[in-house]
Amino acid sequence: MISSKGVPAADPRRPMHADQLAVPTETVRALVHEQFPEWARLPITAVVSEGTVNAIFRVGDRLAARFPLRPGDVDGTRRMLVAEADAAAELARHTRFPVPEPVALGLPGHGYPLPWSVQTWLPGTTATDEDPGDSKGFAHDLAEFIADVRGIDTRGRTFPGHGRGGDLRSEDAWMQTCFERSGHLLDVPRLRRLWGRLRELPRSAPDVMNHGDLIPGNVLVSGGRLAGILDVSGLAAADPALDLVGAWHLLDAGTRPLLRADLGCDDLEWERGKAWAFAQAMGLVWYYVDTNPSMSSLGRRTLDRLLDDEVTATRS
Repeated sequence: MISSKGVPAADPRRPMHADQLAVPTETVRALVHEQFPEWARLPITAVVSEGTVNAIFRVGDRLAARFPLRPGDVDGTRRMLVAEADAAAELARHTRFPVPEPVALGLPGHGYPLPWSVQTWLPGTTATDEDPGDSKGFAHDLAEFIADVRGIDTRGRTFPGHGRGGDLRSEDAWMQTCFERSGHLLDVPRLRRLWGRLRELPRSAPDVMNHGDLIPGNVLVSGGRLAGILDVSGLAAADPALDLVGAWHLLDAGTRPLLRADLGCDDLEWERGKAWAFAQAMGLVWYYVDTNPSMSSLGRRTLDRLLDDEVTATRS
């Protein structure tokens, strides 16, 4: 399947994960008809996307049903979905950029073993399909969104201790796995040297709230401007540099400085943002090379941008 940019998109029939759950359209239709009969007459269609966490289905024109792709226990998944709904509501109160509104929670059934969620469908095109990288307006919008999220009161929340956003060196084991799996895909010796520098960057700034996953598939664009933000489940307290991954995943060399200036990033924060982008991108390239080429290509592009920036910094 091909996206509007000509890049192969993820085929929902081909598993991206060894333990991935199957979510046929017929199952979704049966669940919706049984649990939400008021939507029984609405068309249900699978959404082909680069998403790796949920299978997504449009329900009519205004709703989206999202089904977790990885196995889990029912209670834990329900708590996760409730937390995601709470995060969406919290984020919506603090930014002018639209985020999906929680509508309903569904129950397991018809062979699908987990709870699932229904949200509003946001208009716009993902940044995977409408690249905003050279848009100055988008760069300013993205900076505004990051500032909005940073401005949310942590209310005592701190980094949960897992995932990206804490100690850079906690990524070492994962980076070693990525380097070992990427020898046939990337210039691993050069990338090892870059990680060797980035992992040593110190951290002194306190945790702030972050979206946590500002990749093109989670960003909606319209007319070269930021039109909405998807997948807010990662909203959490973490390193203030974490959301700077968006500068490398989404912006070109010409627009990246605009975001940095708007946010007032010092050298250390900016470099730590590069480090988190590196850690995320390294995993995308090899893990999704066959099952989600769009995500793999994103990882390659981000790593190329980081390496190019290293060359520019060395020459200046």
